[in-house]
Parts: sequence; C-alpha cells; structure tokens
Amino acid sequence: MNTDVQRFFDAVPEASKSYFNQMHVLVMELYPEATSAISYGIPIYKAKSGWVGLGFWKDGVSIYTNGPGHLAEFRALHPKVKGGKGSLNFKNSEPLPLADLKLIIVHAIEHPKDV
Repeated sequence: MNTDVQRFFDAVPEASKSYFNQMHVLVMELYPEATSAISYGIPIYKAKSGWVGLGFWKDGVSIYTNGPGHLAEFRALHPKVKGGKGSLNFKNSEPLPLADLKLIIVHAIEHPKDV
C-alpha cells in the first residue's frame, strides 16, 4: 500500500474503521492483484480494466463505481440503501451486506464499460 493510501486509512474515524477495513479486505480477497492509489480524494482499487473506490463520511462508509449499472443488482436486493448515481453509502449503525457487496465489486472490475 502506498503512503498516500496509508494516510487515508489512518484518517478513517474509529466509528467507520471496522466497515472500511472489511470493504478493503473484500476487494483484496476478490482481486489480490489490485493496485490502489488516491484519486478524487479516495482510494481507488484497479484490477483488469475496472475499478472501485472506497470512502468514509461522518456516519459510515461508501463504495464508488463509474456508473449505476454496477449497482443495479445490489439496489434490487437493498432498495433502502442510499447513494448517488454510481455510489452507495452504508451507515455504521446498520449491518454491512458484505456478501452482496461482492456483486458490485465484481461487476465494476469485470465489466467496467457496463455502466
């Protein structure tokens, strides 16, 4: 992990650290060859020709992709999870659906143009 990414990890608030670390581990388990660097102010994990980003906010963590197509299957399973066009936000006070997060990560990495 490069120093910029490590600094980002070090800045994750204690309340969000567990979920953030779980998401990081999930990305690396699925794509151990992934490289990470800070882009748009967050760690971006690149593998093959796709990417996902991870971030945090006051009350939780977020996952970022380059479009809503990567989130469609997840959103069908979890319609109450809020987010933006290509991102989802997970509150620290609610369960983190790690098994279903795999759907987003795999789709974004394996099908980067399917946005």
